Amino acid sequence: MSDLSRRSVLRAGVGAGAGLLTVPALAACGASSAAPVRSGRVRISLWTHDPGYIKTFRTAIRDTGLMRGSRFDYGLKVTSAAPGDVMTRMIAQAVADGNTPDLAGLVIDQFPRVMGSSIARNLFVDLGDTVRPFGDDLLKLAPYTVDGVPYGLDSDNSITVLYYRQDLFEKYRVPEQVATWEEFLEHGERLSKDHEVSVGMVSTGDNGSIVNGFLQFLLQRGGGFFDEAGHLVLDSPEALEVLRFMARGVRSGALLALPDPYGSACAAALKSGRLAATAMPNWYNAYGLQANVPDQKGRWRMRTLPRFAGGGHIGSTLGGTAFAVLKDKPHSQAALELLRRVYLSREGQILRYKSGGFLPTLKHLYQDPELVATEDAYLGGQPVFDVYGKAAADLPLFYQAPGMQILADVLGGPVLDALKGRTSPDAALQAGLRAYRQQVKR
Repeated sequence: MSDLSRRSVLRAGVGAGAGLLTVPALAACGASSAAPVRSGRVRISLWTHDPGYIKTFRTAIRDTGLMRGSRFDYGLKVTSAAPGDVMTRMIAQAVADGNTPDLAGLVIDQFPRVMGSSIARNLFVDLGDTVRPFGDDLLKLAPYTVDGVPYGLDSDNSITVLYYRQDLFEKYRVPEQVATWEEFLEHGERLSKDHEVSVGMVSTGDNGSIVNGFLQFLLQRGGGFFDEAGHLVLDSPEALEVLRFMARGVRSGALLALPDPYGSACAAALKSGRLAATAMPNWYNAYGLQANVPDQKGRWRMRTLPRFAGGGHIGSTLGGTAFAVLKDKPHSQAALELLRRVYLSREGQILRYKSGGFLPTLKHLYQDPELVATEDAYLGGQPVFDVYGKAAADLPLFYQAPGMQILADVLGGPVLDALKGRTSPDAALQAGLRAYRQQVKR
């Protein structure tokens, strides 16, 4: 497809794409028509929201072992912006024939913005041939796949585990290996009644936090919002069961209702010991626990999630950021090779874990001796890959669709109503489904 045709498709897609140009575009400069750079010095333009990814790529290009044999001598030109701005400005520049990045970090909840109207196909390099040799060993492709084509490689498996205060569990006689959520909730109800202590939390703030908390449990139970073909599958027994479970937990005090998992109210609950456990992804260790309660080092542990009695998984997932290569640019080949080395090699995945704590997305690395030997000082010296490995072997698949952001917008209010006891879980779920179906018809 010619550059002119591609821009026409992107303009049409943006027009149908619910305000993708709400943020002013970056200053446009004409897209280069130069031939692809195939070797030598290259300066890759990298856009991302997270300093951790900047550190990772800068460390990688200086690693002589990781870069050995490359045809390219890499430098980086970094642009930092909020997740939504990265996506908006990237599309705006593509439409304007402007200066798009070579590598873009796309937060998982932003990716649905390019899933419709052939936007992903016209923006990004098709990674099908790149990932095909890895088969099922490569995890977490599904959220960044459109019409069977993968366009992004996630930076972190974002494995949800159960963090818990070992000292408080011992004090309050809560077994560390409770088998099911239902049994775990009974302990939480007892602790709430007798000691005003909860064993989990749910978000009651913004729509994103509310819906993500629901989705995390729903994926573990074996449900989801969409299937592989992009069809809505939320109207399910699993979704109703999970929402009833969460509402019961909040009503009894076993699950603590908090505006968000990172704010001052959550920090106060952690510091006071009122929140003795929480189901959150691996990155919550650094950004939630260590950031808020560094003095509790050695008291926390983690384990795989209790199962739901009705079935599902011992792991779940929440969040993520995939990197995509912009297509038909002079540095597209160089950017793709860099992404391969940092994201699809053993050395690159171990470097990413050591530089930013990003869990491998190659399944076999959860048995790698170097990682298996890793101990987490904050978690009392616990060998964490024993837990991560078991969860990685039983992670649910997460599929997205172009309507994902619409669903999050209309579902947050009804879920909150159910958690607050203002309506029944059954009525809340049906209200969200009705609102979504009305929106997508427009």
